[in-house]
Amino acid sequence: NPLRILDSKIPETQNILKNAPVLTDFLDEESQREFEQLLTYLDVQNISYTVNPRLVRGLDYYNKTVFEWVYPNLGAQATVCAGGRYDGLVEQLGGKPTPAIGFAMGVERLVELVKEQNQAKPDQKPDIYFVSIGEEARTLALDISNQLRKSNFSVQMHCGEGSLKNQIKRADKSRADIALILAEDEVSSQQITVKPLLSRGEQQNVAQSELLAALDALLKG
Repeated sequence: NPLRILDSKIPETQNILKNAPVLTDFLDEESQREFEQLLTYLDVQNISYTVNPRLVRGLDYYNKTVFEWVYPNLGAQATVCAGGRYDGLVEQLGGKPTPAIGFAMGVERLVELVKEQNQAKPDQKPDIYFVSIGEEARTLALDISNQLRKSNFSVQMHCGEGSLKNQIKRADKSRADIALILAEDEVSSQQITVKPLLSRGEQQNVAQSELLAALDALLKG
């Protein structure tokens, strides 16, 4: 992959690259829009990141966004996870066009990270499964989910597109106590639908500002 020169660790090459064009200056309209939406999702969840316009992967089937998850406390081997999108790979191998994303993780680095953070926990079912319909609703759902986690609720969220029916099926399969449903109507009215999944009362609409109180009554009352 000739783009690997952008990620070169050779000092002489790095000096040449200082004045070289960067990939982010040559994105088409679709790629630019998707990249900006990705950054919006990260910002909503307060996930810190650095845009590296010279980051590339070693295999040439990657397209659009690639990434690395780096944890500096691990020393020289600080990259815990790295990957990206490869939407055309399945079709190149003879399959149907299939959007795809993948990554590789260093198991030993993960073990060290878990030890340091001391966060090894058994699998648990979520308190809440978040269903969202539409781009604006998904962005708001990310923000609300982050607030709920800060209030010690475990939240699982549907990612990407999907009909309301299919998302509710996934919510039931997750064994969550409650499903929260957010669509265009709820966004405009600043409400949210609370749907008990394990016989904890009737479905109700509550104001987004009163959601925590409603969930406390249902889950902790």
